[in-house]
Amino acid sequence: MAAFIVRKGMSVTRRDVLKQTAAGLTFALTLHADPRALIGEAAAADGPLSANIWVTIATDGTISIVSPAAELGQGTFTTLPAVLADELDADWAKVKPVYPPEWNEKKYGNPGWNGNFNTTASLATRGYFTPMRVAGAQARRVLLDAVAAKWNVPVGELTTEPNVVIHKASNRRMSYGDIAGFAKVPAELPKIEEKDLKPAASFRYIGKDLPRIDVPSKVSGAAIYGIDVQVAGMVYAAVLQSPYEGGTPATVDDAQARAVPGVTDVIRLPAGVAVVGNSVEATQAAKNRLKVTWSDAPAAHRDSERALEDFAAVARDKSRPGNAFTKVGDAKAAMASAARVFRGEYRTRYTYHAQMEPMNATAMVAPDGKSAEIWVGTQNPTGLHNDVARLLGIDRSKITFHQHVVGGGYGRRGGPQDVVLEAVRLSQTLGKPVKVIWSREDDLATGKFRPMTAHYIEAGFDAGGKLVAWHHRVAAESVQGYRASLAGTPPPAQDAVIMKGSLLLQYPVADRLSEHVIQPWGARLCSVRGVGSFSNCFAIECFLDEIAKELGKDPIEFRIGVAEREPRVQELLRTVAQMSDWKRKRDGTALGVAVMEKDETFAAGVAEVSVDRASGQVKVHNIWAAIDAGIAVQPKNLAAQTEGGIVWGIGHVLREKITIKDGRVQESNFRDYLVPRMSDMPNIEVKVLSTNNPPTGAGEDGVPLVAGAVGNAIATLTGVRIRELPFTPDRVRGALGA
Repeated sequence: MAAFIVRKGMSVTRRDVLKQTAAGLTFALTLHADPRALIGEAAAADGPLSANIWVTIATDGTISIVSPAAELGQGTFTTLPAVLADELDADWAKVKPVYPPEWNEKKYGNPGWNGNFNTTASLATRGYFTPMRVAGAQARRVLLDAVAAKWNVPVGELTTEPNVVIHKASNRRMSYGDIAGFAKVPAELPKIEEKDLKPAASFRYIGKDLPRIDVPSKVSGAAIYGIDVQVAGMVYAAVLQSPYEGGTPATVDDAQARAVPGVTDVIRLPAGVAVVGNSVEATQAAKNRLKVTWSDAPAAHRDSERALEDFAAVARDKSRPGNAFTKVGDAKAAMASAARVFRGEYRTRYTYHAQMEPMNATAMVAPDGKSAEIWVGTQNPTGLHNDVARLLGIDRSKITFHQHVVGGGYGRRGGPQDVVLEAVRLSQTLGKPVKVIWSREDDLATGKFRPMTAHYIEAGFDAGGKLVAWHHRVAAESVQGYRASLAGTPPPAQDAVIMKGSLLLQYPVADRLSEHVIQPWGARLCSVRGVGSFSNCFAIECFLDEIAKELGKDPIEFRIGVAEREPRVQELLRTVAQMSDWKRKRDGTALGVAVMEKDETFAAGVAEVSVDRASGQVKVHNIWAAIDAGIAVQPKNLAAQTEGGIVWGIGHVLREKITIKDGRVQESNFRDYLVPRMSDMPNIEVKVLSTNNPPTGAGEDGVPLVAGAVGNAIATLTGVRIRELPFTPDRVRGALGA
């Protein structure tokens, strides 16, 4: 293997290392850099024909397709263009995805997000699927009409193949590139109705597997992330932030920080102290030498261990009213008349996003303060524009935004735009471009976490053993309420982030109620991959397993019966039963099953685990999963996203947790916030069931499967039910009495 040698005085970047490493491996793997994958900077493609706002065609046949969703590693920079390209009958080798030439929500916003730019909640494909199909069909019709006029033939006699219009009667063909040279876009674009779209049997790319466009540039090191941005005259900044919400700098001793070579300034911010300098190393080192005391705030006295006990008491106290999220029929009346009622309680802890790319942003505010330029990888361009405009008191049109590849989001880059606002404030103060980079310790200490939750559930059965009533109470803070407090707006009545997965669409009981008992505790919060479905499905699935055991029923057969009104779930359960060989006896291991629902995506999974009773260590050996997200636009990528969600979720199930004491996060880095290791990884098998339903989300849906399946397997193996996440060794030992 070729060595990459660094000599004294050499300037070496991450990209240099990746390029040299790739070169050294060419005997085994040839990397073909795809110019379409250089998506760090957005630009509309050159070309004489803009068939509509989504498609530009150049005379060489290159077809630029606007892809407005952020590329987080989930593959939307491939999937969305493929949807449009299918209707356009484009040659995939000629397709070049580009970010929007302008961040105009009315033109390019996601209908699934009320017209906003926001790549969260797995709504990219779901929201853009039909609009992009219509845009592709519309652009194809523009091409056909142009050729029909040029050849003086009825448009009905023309057909297309990839990048070619064909007139079979005269055996003539014309490429899309040639058409682009003369075609004129009509003043009124063709109207496309649903009947004009391709039938599924004619799909060329939808439902097929295409190579991911973003991958080659990431492997070669050519992809431009926000942290890679270099701007002339730029300085760096590190920020020591208040350890708790509401704190402000009371006293600042910056003498030692200013003494660090390369440091040029120390600046107070509303909730922190920034160190400015000419390098990342200098600013980070100086930040660690700051001596700051913080003003008091209610959050300074918070203790998450005590609070979780309080949350549990509130959840079980039905005299405390909650905000109804699901209300179908009359659950309370049905429960009162039920022949038998089961009750269960479950808890989850705060968890952290642990995104790979550190939080960062670069900003340049004009000297007059009336415009700004931002370079960042964000999941939420609309939120960014709104927050920056509000901070500077300017119109959104005065903001120039450069979207970049996102090195891991999981919701963190879709929530509060705090790092961006820090960069904007500092640039406005200094009058020059500023790049702010948070260290891992910064991000953990002041992270925006998945909320902790306490659940109380009741299930009522009639005399015939049928589930007839369901009441699920969730005591937790409000993520959307926290966001509203940052924006100075009233909190919403309901918090879908907390309550996702509690609709019980997977088991549509006739009389059901889920309610959120909001606890205004004061933590910093954010959406986290899987959102409420992670905790809600854990509680629901463990509860159902307990009921099945009490009734003496097989857990899968019991669920198939409860899901009698949702055949998609029944099929998923039968599929994972077959995949896992559910009925086979195990020696030293046990199986557990779980189902999840999130935004009408359904999945089922089976986990096989063993438990070391002496150490309390849980080992997950296998996970089998089946997912139904409607039409699988890119089946292998959907499976990969599900597998990735399972891998990510394993950490939240086995070890990951955030502890807050005296308002301060106790974990500091990956030495004590334990993300999954290679040794934790099980064999994972995922089967995609593509069904004739509109495409729904897929990027988060492996995450909620893990907790219930693993928890149920532990209970089956040990006979002990562990009702709180994560299943840490000390918690397992305690439950087993070891």
